[in-house]
Amino acid sequence: MSNLLVNTRDQRFLIYELLGIEKLFGFEKYADYSKDVVDMVLNEAEKMAVEIIAPTRDEADEEGARFVDGVARVPACLHEPYKTFCEAGWVCASKSYDVGGQNMPKLLHTACWEMFAAAHMAFTMYASLTTGAAGLIETYGTEEQKNKYMYRMYTGEWSGTMCLTEPNAGSDVGALRTSAKRLPDGTYSITGTKCFISSGDHDLTENIIHPVLARIEGDPPGTKGISIFIVPKIRVNDDGSLGEPNDVVTGNLEHKLGIRASATATLNFGENGNCIGELLGEERQGMRIMFQMMNEARLDVGIQGMSIASAAYEHAVGYSKERIQSPHALAGKGSPPVEIINHPPVRRILLWMKAHLEGIRAVNYFASFCIDMAEASDSEEERKKYQGYVELFTPICKAYSSDRGVEICSKAIDVYGGYGFCQEYPVEQFLRDCKITQIYEGTNQIQSLDLIGRKLAQDGGANFANLIKDMAESIDQLKSFDQLKDMLINLEEARQEVARMPAVFAEFAKAGKPTVSLQNAEPFLWIMGDLIAGWFLIQGAAIALEKLQVLYDEAGADTEEKQGRLAAENPEVAFYRGRVSSAKFFAIEILPTVKARCAIIKTGETTAVDIDNESFAY
Repeated sequence: MSNLLVNTRDQRFLIYELLGIEKLFGFEKYADYSKDVVDMVLNEAEKMAVEIIAPTRDEADEEGARFVDGVARVPACLHEPYKTFCEAGWVCASKSYDVGGQNMPKLLHTACWEMFAAAHMAFTMYASLTTGAAGLIETYGTEEQKNKYMYRMYTGEWSGTMCLTEPNAGSDVGALRTSAKRLPDGTYSITGTKCFISSGDHDLTENIIHPVLARIEGDPPGTKGISIFIVPKIRVNDDGSLGEPNDVVTGNLEHKLGIRASATATLNFGENGNCIGELLGEERQGMRIMFQMMNEARLDVGIQGMSIASAAYEHAVGYSKERIQSPHALAGKGSPPVEIINHPPVRRILLWMKAHLEGIRAVNYFASFCIDMAEASDSEEERKKYQGYVELFTPICKAYSSDRGVEICSKAIDVYGGYGFCQEYPVEQFLRDCKITQIYEGTNQIQSLDLIGRKLAQDGGANFANLIKDMAESIDQLKSFDQLKDMLINLEEARQEVARMPAVFAEFAKAGKPTVSLQNAEPFLWIMGDLIAGWFLIQGAAIALEKLQVLYDEAGADTEEKQGRLAAENPEVAFYRGRVSSAKFFAIEILPTVKARCAIIKTGETTAVDIDNESFAY
């Protein structure tokens, strides 16, 4: 029975069968984990998602976060679930035992968080931002700062934010105007305004700790002159008790298309000249420090896009099996109407959704597994390779997952038809909530520029080269599967085309045509996402084919007819057959377009850049 959030069988397929989380148990860092422990954690996460978080989604969206008489309030239905969530230890589950965490592998943590965000994305944002902000203090803070702030953030008693964006400094962080003035006691007076601050002000916790980017008076312009400060909403006394308000004034809460239960605030620091901040780390190292949280957040956003897409897909499948409408197109005159899942156009939409969802899930889970390997492996060479993959995959996970996530949510509405456009069904909210994942934590256009401008050439191009090489090796290993022959031909052709693209971009740059790369950065990121997703889907199909053969042999199902009947009776057979279908669909319909899309980039066409501004009309 589906939980209408996430296909937990597919999660376990990736965790155990494709990626092999058991590899981690052999390292000292994760020696306390086992398959039994992983299964227990996944079961508890599913209960939390289904029983505690999901029931808040509709009510919280309708009520929304409110700003009344200068006080920010979250929907009332979130308070008890948030307390339950924190008491269960989920805020710092991935952190070390030393700080109260469970030392949970990132791969397992990602699977859990997929369920939470699928249940109610806005709810999870309060906790995930707190984890990230506390993580900055854990890495760069003094012992005094850790004792003062970090521990109470990791328990969820206090929450945290990320304060970068300003009214005139969004993507261009270096243009910020928030200033910091040194005070005689070593603290700083903070003055400035930050906007679009998720969880910026609310009543879930009694204190909110803001990591704030600001420029110390006299420091140089641009990102090189930025420092980062710990700025609590309420000052904290030496004995740990709360003191007086810290002159952090909320200007308003945004009224948004989606994630309405998330309190997105404009914060004014030092309106009365009395906002005090503590330097985190060293002066003028603010961007380097904040990038730890930003990169974590970008991976988190990829998971959000995947999670909401998962819920949208699960609901769409459920609806298609219940909604009866029209006879089958090939049925005779006077035939009775059938469930819409039997109509070929609907089946194609569902398979498109399924294949892409399984692809982006694999991309995100692999990135999480790479984080685990980079932290736990005994081999320096292996750690370096996996960390390189984390760097390369970060913009792809964020942008590809969110772009495809929005498309999946939109197609879910298509399955529902007119009902999907109405608030009585949840898919319209999934689309509204998912849209922000394309925008915050660096728009997807910025992610694509990061990919072609930095990540392809990072470490002398070694990370990209490793990916292309690993793909080639796995393709060679899979050639023994006759059923995969055509899929592998398409994958290999796509791999070869993508492998040539960094040189293509370099040639355009040498020829004085850098705008070709800039204009095509986003299409290239989509190409990369499709290639990697296809690679994982086909690897998954190979595993599924091996498992199916065993199941067929055990049941004596030696014909397609018998195998089809077995799928109707055996959920494992149905699952594995579905996995093969996803890979086949993706390999036939998506991978062949990679060559064509690369060819478009190679033409050097720059019409989007060359068109006159006036020609856009106004």
